[in-house]
Amino acid sequence: MIGKPTRLLLASLSILVSTGAWADFTATPSEARAIAKDAYLYGFPVVEMYKTLYTQAVDKGGANFKAPLNHIGHGAQALTPKDTAVATPNPDTSLSFVWMDLRTEPLVLTLPKIEDNRYDSVQLIDLYTHNIAYLGTRSTGNNGGHYMIAGPDWKGQQPVDVDRVVYSESNIAYALYRTQVFDEKDLNKVKQIQNGYTVQPLSRYVKQAPPARAARIEWPKPTATMSDSPQLFRYLNFMLAFAAPQDSEKELLARFASIGIAPGAPFKVNQLSAEQRKALEDGIADGQAAFAAFKKERVDTRQVSSGELYGSRDRLKNNYLYRYAGANLGLFGGSSDEFASFTYVDDSEGKPANGARHSYTVHFAKDQLPPADAFWSLTLYDAKTHQLVPNHKKRYQINSRMLPDLKWDADGGLTLALQHHEPPKAEQSNWLPAPPAPFYAVLRMYLPEPQVNSGQWKLPPLTPLK
Repeated sequence: MIGKPTRLLLASLSILVSTGAWADFTATPSEARAIAKDAYLYGFPVVEMYKTLYTQAVDKGGANFKAPLNHIGHGAQALTPKDTAVATPNPDTSLSFVWMDLRTEPLVLTLPKIEDNRYDSVQLIDLYTHNIAYLGTRSTGNNGGHYMIAGPDWKGQQPVDVDRVVYSESNIAYALYRTQVFDEKDLNKVKQIQNGYTVQPLSRYVKQAPPARAARIEWPKPTATMSDSPQLFRYLNFMLAFAAPQDSEKELLARFASIGIAPGAPFKVNQLSAEQRKALEDGIADGQAAFAAFKKERVDTRQVSSGELYGSRDRLKNNYLYRYAGANLGLFGGSSDEFASFTYVDDSEGKPANGARHSYTVHFAKDQLPPADAFWSLTLYDAKTHQLVPNHKKRYQINSRMLPDLKWDADGGLTLALQHHEPPKAEQSNWLPAPPAPFYAVLRMYLPEPQVNSGQWKLPPLTPLK
C-alpha cells in the first residue's frame, strides 16, 4: 500500500510530466501576442506577490525579512520620514506578517481580546492576491478567538473550539495583520497586543503527531525584470503549482498552455525563438497599455474606486484587469467593506498640488466628515519621494482621534490647512505641514460606511488659497 505522502509526491510528478507535453509553445506569433497580453494581466499580481513572499519569508539575509514560513513577524513603530522601506507608508497601523504554507495541514491563528475602541484586522490573501477573508474588528469582533486557515487539499474536521475555518484556493497564502496605533506613547500597548497573536499548525494545536513534511521548495531568486518581461511567466508557472485549478479558468489556462504556461512546468525563456520572444514582449506591452488607458479613463476620473480593485474571486468575478490594477497601484489593498482611500494629487483647478506655489484647504461641511465606523486619517506625502514630509511639528497626518483638539468652523464644519508656511498659533491645530514642493495627500477610512462605496458621500476638493 502506498502511503499518503508518496501518493502526493507521485501525483505532483505526474502533473509535471503531463504538463510538459501540452505546455509547449504551439501558438502562432499573432496568437501568442494576444495570449501573452491576457497572461501578463493575469500573472502580474501573482508574481508581485512572490516578490514580497521572497523578501519577507525566504531571503533571511535581506533587509526586509520578517519571519520564516508559518511564523509571525512584527513591525511595531510610529512611522516617521526616516522610514523609507515602502512608498506611501501608512502611520495608522502597525503590521504583522505570516506567510502560510498549507500543503501538509492547516494553520490556527489565535487573536487576543483587545479594547473595543481599537481597530484591528487580519487580511487573508491567496496567491492570486484575492482577499479571501478578514478576521478582527469588523468580521469577528475584538474578543479574540481561534481561526483555522486550510488549503485546497485539506479534508479534515474542524476542532470544536475553533471559531471559524477559512479555506484558501492556494497552498501558499498570506495573513497581513493591522493593529491601530493611537500615537507614539501607544507603542508598548501595540507590542503587547502583537505578542498575543499566535500561529501554530493544526497538529500542535490539537496535540497530535504532525503529518509528514512536504517536499522542500526550491525558491527561484527574483530578478530585476521579472514583472515586465517574459521572465514573468517562469515565476507564474512556479507559483501556480501551489494553487488548485479553478473550473472558471479551465479554458483560459488551456489558452495559456499554448505559450508554455502551466502549473509547475519549466518556462525556458532562453529556448524561445526571436519571433516567439517578440510576440510575448509585444503582448506584455499591450497589457501595460490597456492598464494605462484604464487608469487614465476610469481610475483617475474616479469612475472606478480603489475598493473595486480588491476582494475575493466572487467579488472581482475574474476581472483580471481590475486585479492587475489593484496590484499595480497598491499591492494587498483592502476590500471595500473594510477600507477605503482617496488621494489628493491635483487641486480643485486641476493643477498638481505644490506647497511652493499655494496654501490649500480641505473643508468638510457640517455633518460631512469622512463616514467611518472605526476611524479616518489624512496623511501628507512628498510627491517626489513618496515619503512622509519632515517638519518641526513632527505631524504627518490629522486623524479622527484628534477631533476634540481641532478648531471647528462657526457653522459646524471643519477646515484643514495643507501648507508649507506655519499658520498663526491659534490656527495650528488644523495644520498639516506640506513641503515647499509637489505633494499629495491620502484620506483613509477604516470600516467605511455604505455611503462611501455607493458614491453618496463626496470627497471635498483640495482648494488653493489665492
